Parts: sequence; C-alpha cells; structure tokens
Amino acid sequence: MTTVARPATDPGLSEGAAVTIRPVETRAEYEACIELQRDTWGRSFSDIVPVSMMGIAVKMGGICLGAFASGGAMLGFVFGVTGPRDGELAHWSHMLAVREEARNAGIGRRLKLAQREALSEMGVGAVYWTFDPLVARNAHFNLNRLGATIAEFVPDMYGHSDSDLHCLGTDRLIARWSIKGDVTADAWECDGSAGTGLPCMGRPGCNGSLPPGADVIEVPVPLDIDRLVAESFEEALTWRRGNNAAFSRLFSEGYDIVGFSVGEEHGRYILANRTGASATDGHGV
Repeated sequence: MTTVARPATDPGLSEGAAVTIRPVETRAEYEACIELQRDTWGRSFSDIVPVSMMGIAVKMGGICLGAFASGGAMLGFVFGVTGPRDGELAHWSHMLAVREEARNAGIGRRLKLAQREALSEMGVGAVYWTFDPLVARNAHFNLNRLGATIAEFVPDMYGHSDSDLHCLGTDRLIARWSIKGDVTADAWECDGSAGTGLPCMGRPGCNGSLPPGADVIEVPVPLDIDRLVAESFEEALTWRRGNNAAFSRLFSEGYDIVGFSVGEEHGRYILANRTGASATDGHGV
C-alpha cells in the first residue's frame, strides 16, 4: 500500500526540506502512525495495523520509520516486516503514507531510501511492496524514481476492502527493489509524451486481443484515476476491467513490465515478452 504523490498544499515543504527521518519509538509516535493510516485509507478502514502489532514486528526485524517536521509532527511513515522469501532475507514494506499537505515534497522517497539503508545494514537482499496498477503517480514513483522492478500481478490481492481508496477493487502489482547496488533514478522511464506507437491492450477502445507476433506491448492507464473515479465511476471501472484482463493475459503469456512512460493524457506500462516468442492465437482477453 503506497500513497505518496499528489501536489503539496504547503509551499514550505519542498525537496530537501528540514524533515527528520528516524525510527518510530514512543507509543505516541506509533499512535500517530495509526491516525495517519485512518487519514490515508479512510476512517472506516478496518485493516489498520495496530500499535501492538507494529511494535512486535519491529522487535522481530521489521522496520517502522517516521518523517518528522521540525516541531515534531509526523508527516509520514513506512512500515514493514522482514523474513525469508525465495531463498533470501527479504522485507515486505506493507505501508507507506505521507500526509496530504506534505506530499510531492520528496518525503516518500526519503522514507524509502532510509528504509533501504536500514535494511542493508541487516543483510536484507530485497524489498517487496504492492501498488495499484491504475495509479500512474505510484507507478512513476516506484519504477522511475526508485528503480524497482515488477515481480508479479495479483488480481484482487486483498479481497473486499472498506477503504474508500479501494472502491475499484484491489488488483495489485508486486514491486521488487533490490538492496544491492545503488539506486538508479529514472532508470526505467520512457519518453511517452507523443505515445509509443506500440500495440495496445487494456484501455477502453483498444483491441482486446493479444496481437500476433507482438513482443512489446503497451498497457495505458489514466494519469489521475482518482479524478476519473470522481467524474465517472463507471468509466473508471471499465479501465479496471480492461487493465485486469490485459495484465492477467500478458503475465500468463510470459510478458514482463520493462518500463513506464508518462504522457500528456496517459501513463503507459511497457511490457516485453521474455521469451521473444509471443502467443499468436489472437483470442480476446
């Protein structure tokens, strides 16, 4: 779960502002994390991670870091658990949230980099987390700003949710961020301002079939899915269904996400067939 973008409303918060990133320590600070969860995912959200569980996870090798303003107010936090995955010590970053008035000021990235540094000292090999593929700002942040890769696509990963942010369901991409080596910002970004010219799947109006012989395909998403939900929930739901069908088909056929571009009207995932021999049956998805 990640909420990091949207324009900042506080002009005093900018990239490099005086914000301290450090471990969450006191009960009051953990309770501030709880309140920020409610502010971010909605007051009715029932999957709040309680203070006791956050504290226990940290005692067992988890991470809970807060971003604090000079006056001590919590502006954001990142929380996750650590354990074995695929033969290596890994970390699952369960939550990253930044207060709405502090977003787009670089705090989310600073929290992730601090998380990365702390996990590196513990010998962790990789960090995993999920994000909604329809949220272009998070795709840009995760893939282009952080240089994460995509491990898999999971339809309806969390099932029914009472969070207002999950009104379109909980299809998720699982990001994998290697701890080894340096962070390469914008390593995956493509110039999509004028479109890619690639075969398209997943967008309303796109051909729903897998184009024969197409080893590279784009899957577009709205630039601002939240605004689209507010303007036309049915249109947003159409995007979800098309996106789900496209990713389900492409991942099952051996395609990987290899880039993300930000254009004037859409974000675009770029997928390449890892075998170089795409399916040719042409069935719709």
